[in-house]
Amino acid sequence: QVQLVESGGGLVQPGGSLRLSCTGSGLPLAYYPVGWFRQAPGKEREGISCMSKDDSKMAYADSVKGRFTASRDNTRNTVYLQMNNLKPEDTATYYCGAPCTQNLGGFGYSGQGTQVIVSP
Repeated sequence: QVQLVESGGGLVQPGGSLRLSCTGSGLPLAYYPVGWFRQAPGKEREGISCMSKDDSKMAYADSVKGRFTASRDNTRNTVYLQMNNLKPEDTATYYCGAPCTQNLGGFGYSGQGTQVIVSP
């Protein structure tokens, strides 16, 4: 059974940072391109990152480029999203997913999400 579990969300002030984690079971993330997407209330899903299988290619949405960094630890079957300089418009539920595509689509498998609220 494939399961992805996100964690690390919370309430943070504008300009703050959070690191999200996503741990997989039943799915060896090392063999898949893995990424993150988010969905804010009343808005469409937005793909925000995708790492290729060998991490040689990284794609980020323009809205997060330069502020968010994705990484993975294959020994822990875990991927991370370091989010810096957070803005109120980053408020959303964040999901990890695999496989993803370099145009920030796909995400056939995904977790239940973790909520991020950016507010003073």
